[in-house]
Amino acid sequence: MTAWEKMQQHQIYDDFDQDLFNRRVEAKKLFKEFNKTTDDETEKRREIMMKLFKKVGERVYMEPDFTCEFGKNITLGNDLYINFGCTLLDCGQITIGNNTLIGPNVSMYSANHSLDAEERIAGALIPEPITIGERVWIGGGTTILSGVTIGDDSVIGAGSVVTRDIPSGVVAAGNPCKVIRKITEKDKVGFKK
Repeated sequence: MTAWEKMQQHQIYDDFDQDLFNRRVEAKKLFKEFNKTTDDETEKRREIMMKLFKKVGERVYMEPDFTCEFGKNITLGNDLYINFGCTLLDCGQITIGNNTLIGPNVSMYSANHSLDAEERIAGALIPEPITIGERVWIGGGTTILSGVTIGDDSVIGAGSVVTRDIPSGVVAAGNPCKVIRKITEKDKVGFKK
């Protein structure tokens, strides 16, 4: 089984594998090309995203400067906004649900190196998926670690470090990120379109 195949099955793999190195180089070419585009080049941006990512929904707007590791392990839903400076290290699958807002300088890291020094320097890497639900808002400067699921309709406060799953319909924040409270009808501000 290749390192890429092990990665897809969330098994420990050799992070120094030559095929993975080549895949990273291809992803860098694409995201660097994306980052050179201007706001009026929406079709070009979409074409690049379609080449880079596993799946791209409709009406996905992503600001430069964006970085990722492979791209092909990222699934983007419909009606997304991804703000400036997003980093998605997609050794494990990263899935972002519909109608989600990603603030500036958000990072998602879907892998862990082995804690054992000998294994780590040999290249042992453990991928775990990150799943962001629908209608989620991730505040700026947030870091989301491997294996985390954030439930639908939740809000993650700016600067949080999310190390564990967050349920649906809550406000959560902090380092480590913890649930502060449920989102209720009292949170409506009266906006109508």
